[in-house]
Amino acid sequence: MQTGVKPRIGIIGTGAIGGFYGVMLARAGFDVHFLLRSEFGAVVEKGLRVESAVHGPLQLDPVQAYRSATDMPPCDWLLVGAKTTSNADLAPAIVQAAADGAKVLLLQNGLDVEDDLRPLLPESLHLLGGLCLVCVHRVGPGVIAHQALGSVNIGYHSGSCGDQAGRMTIVEEAVGLFRTAGIDSQAMPDLRQARWQKLVWNVPYNGLSVLLGASTTPLMADSGSRGLIQALMGEVVRGAQACGHYVEPGYADYLFAMTEKMPDYWPSMYHDYSHGRALELEAIYGRPLASARAAGCELPKIEALYQALVFMDRRNR
Repeated sequence: MQTGVKPRIGIIGTGAIGGFYGVMLARAGFDVHFLLRSEFGAVVEKGLRVESAVHGPLQLDPVQAYRSATDMPPCDWLLVGAKTTSNADLAPAIVQAAADGAKVLLLQNGLDVEDDLRPLLPESLHLLGGLCLVCVHRVGPGVIAHQALGSVNIGYHSGSCGDQAGRMTIVEEAVGLFRTAGIDSQAMPDLRQARWQKLVWNVPYNGLSVLLGASTTPLMADSGSRGLIQALMGEVVRGAQACGHYVEPGYADYLFAMTEKMPDYWPSMYHDYSHGRALELEAIYGRPLASARAAGCELPKIEALYQALVFMDRRNR
């Protein structure tokens, strides 16, 4: 890529996450290409619309949209916004749409989500993880509601760059993309630690939204569920520490207080459950539990939540 030339960006999985960040990057002047399946016709006809409480109404029309990755131009960056449950199936599309030495950024929740995808990609492709702190959801074909927040924390997972300085240069390049688009972004030297930190929020709120059929406001309003949220957060912190990862004192309290100030929000796992889609249980619960257990740390409340969600997921599908 020539100096001063903005990179070409591909969005693999144009749902709420991919659509929101893709629109923001395109509006900042980046050359963004969107891979769609079921919503292709609607997006070609009417474009992508983000109803944002933060940025106001955003419209991208026309959209550089594609049904197949074989039709996409080679992209320097590929942002994967699909669920972790589909990562293995997405590998051929990622390879097809990637330029030589492309960077692949997984905008996904959970622990070690890159591990399943890495063996399916050429070593020449750089694989990064992105942790999104954002309240977004789809409200219709090509229409996304953005209620609050939006930051992305990014770390390097694997690829052809072996030294830490080179890896951080690539991470900083990713951070620069989002900051250019008006999105707060931070470089994370330790991706696994960053993923544990994100689990402090994801473990309680995602699972309890499904188990109790409640969004964040009622969950925070009830003394029983508040106590359970705090207990689950405490277990995530204990699991992270057992695995050798530092979590800043008061971090769980910060996330708890932040959620109390947020607009009422249904986490992504609830939307998956309500539409009969597979829940991301292994990434958010199974792998953290296994990692903590291997380090000699049992997390009984998270284990109970996980078992209940496995039952509900099987019955739901």
